[in-house]
Amino acid sequence: MSIEEEPLTSCEETPGMEKRELKALRMITWFSVGMAVAALGIFVGAELRSRSKFKRRTPYDFYTNAGEQQASEFGVGI
Repeated sequence: MSIEEEPLTSCEETPGMEKRELKALRMITWFSVGMAVAALGIFVGAELRSRSKFKRRTPYDFYTNAGEQQASEFGVGI
C-alpha cells in the first residue's frame, strides 16, 4: 500500500458533451418561451372575451331576477 498522492487532474469535457449540453439548454429555453407565450395568450384571450361580453350587455342583464317568479306556496305553512 503506497501513500503517494496522485495528482488530481481536471475533468475535461469533450466537444460532444458541450454540444449536448448546449442543445439541452436551447431546448429548455424554447420550451420555457413557448409556455410563457401560451400563458400570455390565455390571459389576453380571457381578458378580451370578458370585455366583449361586458360591451354586449342588454338591459335585462341589469335585472337578473326580474323574470324569475318565486313559488307561491313558499311560507304558506301547510
